[in-house]
This record gives sequence, C-alpha cells and structure tokens, in this order.
Amino acid sequence: MTDTQPRSVPDFGDAEETDRKLVVICSKGNLDMAYPGLVLANAALGEGISVDLFFTFWGFDMITKNRQRKLAFSPVGNTAMHLPVGGRMPQWLSPFPGMTAIATRMLRKQINDVGVPPVDEFLDQIVASGGRLWACRMSADMQGLTMKDLRDDVEDIITAADFMDLSEGAQTLFI
Repeated sequence: MTDTQPRSVPDFGDAEETDRKLVVICSKGNLDMAYPGLVLANAALGEGISVDLFFTFWGFDMITKNRQRKLAFSPVGNTAMHLPVGGRMPQWLSPFPGMTAIATRMLRKQINDVGVPPVDEFLDQIVASGGRLWACRMSADMQGLTMKDLRDDVEDIITAADFMDLSEGAQTLFI
C-alpha cells in the first residue's frame, strides 16, 4: 500500500456505546511496555468500550508521581531494537554504560514523532475519556506506596479479590 492510496477501515457495526468492558493489567514499568496497554485502552474508549487499567508490580511506575516521567527503555536482551540509520543494535553493544539512556532518548523521540504523548499525558487523556485507573494492594505494600504517592486520578488501591469483582465479564489483557 502506498501513502496515496486510501486506507481501509473495517466496519465493526454501530459505533454507539456498548456494554463491552476491557480490563488491562499493566505489570511492566519499561517505556516500551507502557504504551501497548495505553494504546489499546485509548482505542477501546474511542469505540465506547468501558476501560479499567490495573497497575501491578513494576507497572506501578506508570502511576507513581515521582517515577512516571522517568520510565526507561533498556536495549539489553532486546534483539528487535532498530537503529535510526537502519539495521539492528548489536547485542554486544547494549550493556555498555549509557546505552539505556541513549535507547530511551531514541524511543521517546520516535514516540513523539508519531504524535503519541508521554505516558503521564496519555493517562490524562484516558481518564478524561472515562477510563479508570486502579492500583494493586500487594504491589503498593511491597513498594511501600500509598495513595499520596500515586497520581491523583487513581481510583483506589484494591486487592486481587476486588480486581476479580471489577473484571467480571470483561475482556482482560495482561501486559
């Protein structure tokens, strides 16, 4: 497909609100692992699907006030990392000092270049569109975090049992 050809958009039926529900479990705090859940949540909200994001383990970095703007991307072990000049980053190079900072800057630039906002701003948009943010009780306890450490728009810190009730009947994605 060339850039001059119109893109085909699938027809999923009526775009009115549905009773569909999506729950995304965000368990990773790496920059590259933060975006898949946010993109899917945003797309679901755009289709009228109810969305709840549940943050656990290192995913807490996405909603912790003093960490959410510091998410990094490590090239170590990532054999798919592409260089701006073409080709892939040699794995022997990735553990050298400074490579995580370089890879993080490169990824932030690529994300920005396609018009996707930083994680904290993306979460702002999701909440403004009706998405809800939840934090895992066990993860909060493990990390010594309370509601005051988290974004103001986090609904609550809930247990796994609470999450089971919350996610009943929902399509659930674990990222």
